[in-house]
Amino acid sequence: AAKFKDLKPNMGVIFKFGSKPGILIMAADGSLRALSAVCTHLDCTVKYRPDLQKIHCACHNGMYDLNGQNLSGPPPRPLRQFKVAQKGDDVIVTRA
Repeated sequence: AAKFKDLKPNMGVIFKFGSKPGILIMAADGSLRALSAVCTHLDCTVKYRPDLQKIHCACHNGMYDLNGQNLSGPPPRPLRQFKVAQKGDDVIVTRA
């Protein structure tokens, strides 16, 4: 999904996960999280908002926490979580 050296705390990157986008986040505390980047409302691509430390869907102002739980807006379900592992400098994401 990414090279560990390219990640910084409080940052998110979109990566390709099969035929859909995923989002890899290095939280402010340095922990890594990976989720589906497809909003559960209308399939828009979500982005990480470092200013809010939350995941945001700009299509209809949906908001998710870093565990993918929907917080506000129209999203009806949480984002799907993926498993994250680090192997050397590679960050590998697989289905949970």
